[in-house]
Amino acid sequence: MFNLTFLGTSASVPSAERNHPGLLVEAGSHRILVDCGEGTQRQLLRSGAGFRRLDRLLLTHGHLDHILGIPGLFSTFRLRRSEDIVTIHGSPGTLDIVVRMLAGLWGEGRAPIRLELVQLTPGPVFDEGEFTVGCFPIRHRDTDSYAFVFESPARRHVRPDRLAALGVPDGPVRKDLAQGRSIRLADGRIIDPENVLGPPQGGTKLVVIGDTETTDGLAEHIRAADLLVIEATFLARDSAVARDYGHLTAAEAASLAAANGVKQLILTHISGRYSDEEILAEATNIFPNSRVAIDLDRVAV
Repeated sequence: MFNLTFLGTSASVPSAERNHPGLLVEAGSHRILVDCGEGTQRQLLRSGAGFRRLDRLLLTHGHLDHILGIPGLFSTFRLRRSEDIVTIHGSPGTLDIVVRMLAGLWGEGRAPIRLELVQLTPGPVFDEGEFTVGCFPIRHRDTDSYAFVFESPARRHVRPDRLAALGVPDGPVRKDLAQGRSIRLADGRIIDPENVLGPPQGGTKLVVIGDTETTDGLAEHIRAADLLVIEATFLARDSAVARDYGHLTAAEAASLAAANGVKQLILTHISGRYSDEEILAEATNIFPNSRVAIDLDRVAV
């Protein structure tokens, strides 16, 4: 399961109700920040999430509305005397912007906290065992942008009826079978995991896409996602303007979800030129299970 807290849901110009982009993803004991717009640290406090165990940051791209909250957040970490290493994952161009921004405040090659910078390349990003994160490139104006795929594996559970039928006793041997190892019973019989495990259940796929100018090439990455989080900065009536600024319409986002077996769609990066009701109406007309995110929304998937 992944728990999401939407820290900022605005487009490039924030409003009184919407902060610059930021998304907290929690899985087990892990807490990952996707983008860090201006004001993100205050949103972390407002949401009740706070700063604990926040040691990994995924950046979709280097536009300032997605990264300007980094210096303030890191200053707070320094004041709290955090000894944790914060790992920032981003494209080479995005990391270069971050490095230059930090250097302008703290000097060349310096930062207020211990940092590890990891360049993104298409494919796996990291593996925490209980879940993995991968990335894929997307097109957004003049940036080298990436989107992220969070996946928890499907698991097969031991069937009590099969254990009883085969005479498997209680104890460690059942744990061995659950973990995929064959066992030998006292009477010499070999029991393989396939004899007692049920079908795979419970895998979860979450896809988070930041700013993107097109849905071309996204289908293979978002197909059958349990939840797709994606921008919807414009309405279809302003599709020409959307192209000029390198963004999607709500109709395009909804059509992408509808065509690829997505279970739920959440729209973000919302422009103040539209009401939430307008955006939602355009999306649900194509994909009924759509939702417009608001700041401090919490969603579990």
